[in-house]
Amino acid sequence: MKPLPSRLQELKADESGVAIIEFALIAPLFLMVLCTGLELANYARAQLRVSEIAMSVADNAGRVMGGIDEANVQEVFAGAASIGESIDFEPNGRIVLSSLETNGRTGRNAGQMIRWQRCWGDGDFEPAYGTQGTGRTNDALAQGMGRNGHRIAASSNTAIMFVEASYTYQPLIVAALFDTGTIRYESAFNVRGRQNQELSNAQGLPVASCD
Repeated sequence: MKPLPSRLQELKADESGVAIIEFALIAPLFLMVLCTGLELANYARAQLRVSEIAMSVADNAGRVMGGIDEANVQEVFAGAASIGESIDFEPNGRIVLSSLETNGRTGRNAGQMIRWQRCWGDGDFEPAYGTQGTGRTNDALAQGMGRNGHRIAASSNTAIMFVEASYTYQPLIVAALFDTGTIRYESAFNVRGRQNQELSNAQGLPVASCD
């Protein structure tokens, strides 16, 4: 049997468990960094998708020529559904599509109006600037729609497709640790080559109202 001092020297020189101890110490930090990176990437993807939805809906609605029908609106929303599928936009978000036009009034009642408005998505979000008919007889939308300093107004005899896209972010990890709240984007495009701004319903389709 080796003397005690020799055995103590061997034990002191034994490094066979060092790697396990080091891993146990660094693993929580590594996992936190990994999870944070994944969550940030997911959040950036969600931001991109909501931005794409807002722009595509406004752009595609503005491209409808001749006249616009409920069928056209449903097609535009179907495109948004495709873009938002990867982030579960439909159950957690909402699109508000408004046709912004001049109200044809003069004097103190002159301004803009929302001729028609349609919504899609199950998220609990209300239109931020008014509902269908807002501004039709008064100056409630005298400066148009949009945040202060970024309001948009339509010119006479045309319309602007104004979109509000809101989404409650769905974290990959634990909501309590990565609660980033609501992602919201607004977008607006002029209609192109459309003279009749009334929204028809030739096929009697269900109306995607905002009620």
